[in-house]
Amino acid sequence: MVRKTHWRSRISIDRRIHHGDPCIKGTRVPVSVVVGSLAEGSTISEILREYPSLERADIRAALRFAAEAVSGFDFLPLVAKR
Repeated sequence: MVRKTHWRSRISIDRRIHHGDPCIKGTRVPVSVVVGSLAEGSTISEILREYPSLERADIRAALRFAAEAVSGFDFLPLVAKR
């Protein structure tokens, strides 16, 4: 299992690769594509078939990265005007 601090070994951010978007290290596959595919209902097996350079640990690292990224955001509830 990828621990909190270990996503760094599988995710890279390099302005020369995919415009600096976080990608799976050694690939040009953005974290957003992996997480978005899961959100759309793709299974891990389907993602691995579509991106054969990925490993299950890469997908877990992408999810951990996304979880840590959103945990740093402050969300303000929208209030309807009356």
